[in-house]
Amino acid sequence: MLTIAHFSDIHIGQERRGDGGARAYRRAERVMAYLDALPGPLDAVLVTGDLADHGLPGEYRRVAEVLASRHPVLSCPGNHDVRAAYREVLLAEAPAEGPVNRLHPLPGADLLLLDSSIPGRADGLLDEETLAWLESTLAAGRPERPALVAFHHPPVVLHLPTVDPIRQFGERRLAEVLGRHPRVAALLCGHAHTGAATTFAGLPVLVAPGVVSTVTLPCEGGPGITFDQPPMLAFHVLDDEGRLTTHYRAVVPA
Repeated sequence: MLTIAHFSDIHIGQERRGDGGARAYRRAERVMAYLDALPGPLDAVLVTGDLADHGLPGEYRRVAEVLASRHPVLSCPGNHDVRAAYREVLLAEAPAEGPVNRLHPLPGADLLLLDSSIPGRADGLLDEETLAWLESTLAAGRPERPALVAFHHPPVVLHLPTVDPIRQFGERRLAEVLGRHPRVAALLCGHAHTGAATTFAGLPVLVAPGVVSTVTLPCEGGPGITFDQPPMLAFHVLDDEGRLTTHYRAVVPA
């Protein structure tokens, strides 16, 4: 059985002082303290993008600091991230501008992390290089081994006026690739700053809550974004029969 903790959008700023940056860091710190205090192990902690607020090297040094854990921590970039600094600080790689796509074999499943960011833009797209990498990586794995595909931008409308205009577009090509690889069990993403579940190409789409803030539905009123709700996370449990179950948790102060 595979268990992954999943959250997104921590938006760590470079400055330790100042209300916004300090608040984001404290909320991410609270989530990581909760996970590190769990009595049992996790197979991975997944953070689906917008790790830094402005993509600065100093921000990624703070990201590495706050995400340090006894559990394996994996991530992919979001629209606030900058690929060169992300690679250099978090992955210890040479700075490069191409998409950051990585495969992580986990116990009982493959986790494919894709880069849906478009440099300089808020909306998302899986470019041809990324789609080709996804196709070849899925094809290279054993057909009976489940795969989880993760990226930042959801490829579907979530009925959130502040998020839907900057979702992942060009999704038809993604659906075509997924349709050729039935071993994909689910899509995991962030960007929406709210926990949500829907479907795409016949697969579950599980949207992680945002840590720094929460985006609200029109029926909830207000400005569409709130900083009053506690940070949240999801636990994804993939059992030996290939069934995926997700549990959402609020992380309140002790």
